[in-house]
Amino acid sequence: MDHSHYYVPEPSRWPLVGSVGLFTLVLGFACLLNGLATLGSLAMAAGLLIFVVMLFGWFGTVVAESMGGKYNAQVDLSFRWGMVWFIASEVMFFAAFFGALFYARYFSVPWLGGFGAKGIAHEVLWPSFVAAWPLLALPDASNFTIAREGMEAFGVPAINTAILLSSGATVTWAHWGLKQGRRRQTIVGLAATVALGLLFMALQAHEYWDAYTLRNLRLSSGIYGSTFFMLTGFHGAHVTIGAIMLSAILVRAIRGHFTADRHFAFEAVSWYWHFVDVVWLALFVFVYVL
Repeated sequence: MDHSHYYVPEPSRWPLVGSVGLFTLVLGFACLLNGLATLGSLAMAAGLLIFVVMLFGWFGTVVAESMGGKYNAQVDLSFRWGMVWFIASEVMFFAAFFGALFYARYFSVPWLGGFGAKGIAHEVLWPSFVAAWPLLALPDASNFTIAREGMEAFGVPAINTAILLSSGATVTWAHWGLKQGRRRQTIVGLAATVALGLLFMALQAHEYWDAYTLRNLRLSSGIYGSTFFMLTGFHGAHVTIGAIMLSAILVRAIRGHFTADRHFAFEAVSWYWHFVDVVWLALFVFVYVL
């Protein structure tokens, strides 16, 4: 086969299938929000099923192309740049939520408490307000869910920090094994990383149960509740996606799809997983500790 030209795949039906699945999923969610529970639930289930079928079909096609030797060095480089820019977009995604948290904590809340350049807002808007974080005292209990207390750092969050740091070490260990041709080390390292990711998600689910039942902390609990659940929730979604991708890579490693010289799929997922680790470290410090 001539590898001197950039590989251009044949026209694919999978983007159309994925678009139909996502449209059906969002349409079902819209129905659910407007009181059409049965129709909405069915549409969301159908959309999710179509989307999952698209993932299996499209990714299977890409794997077959890779195993068929259709990707040359130029294609490999384009894949790497694509992953770099994808992670860059994810950095901007989380930066928006961290920015909202910082603005609330270091600007809005002090201003409402009478401090800073716009401290006059204290007398005009909310004279009885006391600036504190986590912000639990809210102006109108009828419009907000009043939380009893904030989340603690040195409990489940600290354990989850240790778990994610350990998972970063295990995926790196698996990568070393792959580069040195140690297939067993690769498989064991990947399996350990998936297990740690699943343990993280289980503990976060327990933390959410604690937040809802014992602390009465909800998404509707003002700026503290909304920033807490948006940041931890989206991070948890990324951990879930990462665990799914690592599981797929584990299956491919067991089937012998990777070599010491050709394993970009493994590297891409490991980059993503390390990104998730770094985001959690920032989240642990700025959401839980400070």
